[in-house]
Amino acid sequence: MGFKALRVEGLTVSYGARLALQDISLEVPRGQVMALIGPNGAGKSTLIRAASGILPLQSGKIRTNGDELTSLPPMQRARCIAVVPQAVALPPAFTVWETVLMGRTPYLNFLGQTSAKDDIIVRRALQRVDALDFADRRVGELSGGEQQRILLARALAQSTPILLLDEPTAHLDMQYQVALMQTVCQLAHEDNLAVMIALHDLNLAARYADSVALLVQGRLEAIGTPIQVLTPERISQAYHLPVQVVSHPFLQVPLILPFDRTASLAGEGRQKGGE
Repeated sequence: MGFKALRVEGLTVSYGARLALQDISLEVPRGQVMALIGPNGAGKSTLIRAASGILPLQSGKIRTNGDELTSLPPMQRARCIAVVPQAVALPPAFTVWETVLMGRTPYLNFLGQTSAKDDIIVRRALQRVDALDFADRRVGELSGGEQQRILLARALAQSTPILLLDEPTAHLDMQYQVALMQTVCQLAHEDNLAVMIALHDLNLAARYADSVALLVQGRLEAIGTPIQVLTPERISQAYHLPVQVVSHPFLQVPLILPFDRTASLAGEGRQKGGE
């Protein structure tokens, strides 16, 4: 478990003259889920894109298994890291099977021919996200939650040790959010994947992540277990909103509750009025 699958060292990324990430260093071991949290514009998606090799680095390094990611050819990089992007439009006329099979592209020969091994891997990827039953359906017929599962299956078909997800729950209903996070958590722990996932929902991060990294204005403000990072002082300061952090009634994780002072005072007034 001590083997480090993904290592970010002194990462700095700029958009023109604006610094988007400043001197970020972190490690994601295999078999664990790290959640990236922070307010809008904090740099969560930028870090996912930089770690995947899409964005050029101003300084710093991304390493996987000791290799520097940016020095690897694209096909070799695609065998190391798979990405589930944010709200991407899938080709509606493609079948689910054809879409997931795209994940095998880094392993195909120069003629693009697939093998029985590729079919086995695609089938297993669909099974892992509980989507094998609609393998022959067109992607355009699927709901948003189902499409998100297909994106995850396509990433799994790449057979990489590292999985990066950019806010995959952002546009999903509650049941799909929970189902996707349960699947991601299971994949990390059972398949020994290193998973880094950008999340808006702090309670999803608290419930499913092994570690949490808090980004604020492109800087890494805190990193550690959910209990260590998700404190009322840190969250209130980062999000400019008073919060209460209490123990979950059934799980050993923190529960983050926005604290509305106005509503609290109104509740106290009603209570006094009823006495």
